[in-house]
Amino acid sequence: MISSPLCPVCGVPFLTSGGIDHPCGPCILSPPRYGAARAALSFDGVTRDLIHRFKYDRKVHLARPLTLLTGEFLTPFVTSSAPELLLPVPLHRRRLRERGFNQAVLLGRPLAQLWGIPFVVDNLRRTRWTQPQVTLSAAQRELNVRAAFALADPAAVRGRRILLIDDVYTTGSTVEECSKVLRKGGVAEVYVITVARAVAS
Repeated sequence: MISSPLCPVCGVPFLTSGGIDHPCGPCILSPPRYGAARAALSFDGVTRDLIHRFKYDRKVHLARPLTLLTGEFLTPFVTSSAPELLLPVPLHRRRLRERGFNQAVLLGRPLAQLWGIPFVVDNLRRTRWTQPQVTLSAAQRELNVRAAFALADPAAVRGRRILLIDDVYTTGSTVEECSKVLRKGGVAEVYVITVARAVAS
C-alpha cells in the first residue's frame, strides 16, 4: 500500500520513514492539469506480476483482486474527492481488438458500483494509434500521447467532477493528456486513480 508521506498532487511517495505530505518538485514546477492522483500499490514485485498477467496474458479474472485492493486503499481518497462520474482511460480501437478488453474498463466498472458513481465508457476516446508506452522514455511517452484523446460529448461532462481510472501510473503522461482534454471540455475538476504506480527505488 502506498501511504504518507507523499505528494498530495501526483501521489508519489517519498522514500522516508516519516515526515508530512508536501508537493514534490515536478508538481511545483509544472502543476498537472488534474487535481490529485493516487495509486493503491507500488508497481513492483507481485503487483507488477499480477498486472502483467491480467493485461498481457489475458487473465481477466485477476481484475477482481486488483479492484478489491484498490477499493480498500483508495475509498477515503475517492470519498473526499466527491467525483460525479468515473471514466476509464480509453484504448484505441485497434488495440482493443488485439487485446480483447480495456483493462481500465474491467477495473473501473466494479469500482463505480462500489462507490456509487456513474461509469461512462464511451465519451473520452483515443482518436489515434499510439505506440505502447511501456517501451518509451518519459519524453517519448509525452509525445506519443499528445493530441491522442478527444471527448465525444463535452456537454455531458461540462461542470462535472471527473474521476479517471487506469491500471498503472508511470510518468503520468497518459492521464495528463486525458486531463488536458477533459479540462478543455469544461470539466470542473479531474482526479486520477490507478491500481499501481511506478516508484523510484
